[in-house]
Amino acid sequence: MALKTNLKLVASTLVLGCALAACGSDDGTADDEPITIGVIPSWTDYLSMGYLWKHVLEDEGHTVQIREMTDNGPFYTGLADGDIDLMPSAWPEVTHAHFMDEHGDSIEDLGTYYEGAKLTFAVPEYTDIDSIADLTGNAAQFGGRIVGIEPGAGLTEVTQNTVMPEYGLAGDYELITSSTLAMTAELDKAIKAEEDIVVTLWRPFWANNAFPVKDLEDPKGALGGAEALHVLANEDFSSDYPELAEMIGNADLDDEQYGTLEDLVVNQYDDGEEAEAVAEWLENNQDWVETLKS
Repeated sequence: MALKTNLKLVASTLVLGCALAACGSDDGTADDEPITIGVIPSWTDYLSMGYLWKHVLEDEGHTVQIREMTDNGPFYTGLADGDIDLMPSAWPEVTHAHFMDEHGDSIEDLGTYYEGAKLTFAVPEYTDIDSIADLTGNAAQFGGRIVGIEPGAGLTEVTQNTVMPEYGLAGDYELITSSTLAMTAELDKAIKAEEDIVVTLWRPFWANNAFPVKDLEDPKGALGGAEALHVLANEDFSSDYPELAEMIGNADLDDEQYGTLEDLVVNQYDDGEEAEAVAEWLENNQDWVETLKS
C-alpha cells in the first residue's frame, strides 16, 4: 500500500508539473495552443498562402490549424479579437483599407510578401474594347452584367462604390456577386462560346494565365493603384512567436514563385490536397525557405 501511495503521489506531482509547464516549453512549440490561420477557400491567394505557412510553421515544430472563413468582414473581426492568429494574404493598403480603418489598431502587420498587386476589370482578348470607359454605352454587348465575386470582397466594394459611379455604369450594368468560383466558371463558359463578358479580376491570380483575357485600362484610376500583399496577425503574435514573426516578415515571392504555387494548389491538385500541392512546391523551392531564416 505504501508503494502504491508513493507512486500515486509521484504521478500527481508529474501531472501538476506538466500542467504548470503546459507539457512543453514556453517558446511556442507544437505542444502549445495551435496557431490558427484563416483562409477564404474561394480566394486562391488566401488558400495558397495559408497552406504554405501551415507547412512552414509545422516544420518549425508548431501545431497549426486552418479555419475556413466565409468573407473578409468576419475575418478581420476574428483577427482583431484574437480568435484567428494569421491572415496569410491581405490587401490592407487599398482594397481592404476600410477594414483596416475599423480594426487596424488591434492588428499587427508582419510585412509584405508580394509587390505590385492590383485590381482589374477584364474581358476576353477577342472583345473589341480596351478601357473601362468603353463599357459606357455598350451594356447590351455584355448583357448589362459585370460578373463579380463575393459580396464582402474589397474588390466588390470598390466596384460598387467607386468604379461604377466614376464611369457612369450603375444605371446600365448590374454587378453580379456570388463567388470567385462562380465568376471563373462564367468566364470559362463565355470564352468557350466566344461571347463577350466583363469580370472583376486581380493580379496575382491564376485565371490571368489560364484564360485568354486582357485587363481593361482604368484612365480614372477608380480601381486604385498597385499595392502590396501583406501577412496580418493578431496584435499579440510577435510577442508570442517572435521567431515566426521574423520569418514571415522575411517572405518575398516573385511572379514565377507565386504563379507556380497557386497553379499547383488550384489546378494541379484536387480540393483537399492543398497540403500535397504545397509540399511539392516547397520541394522545388528550398532556396526560398532558406531566405526566411536569413
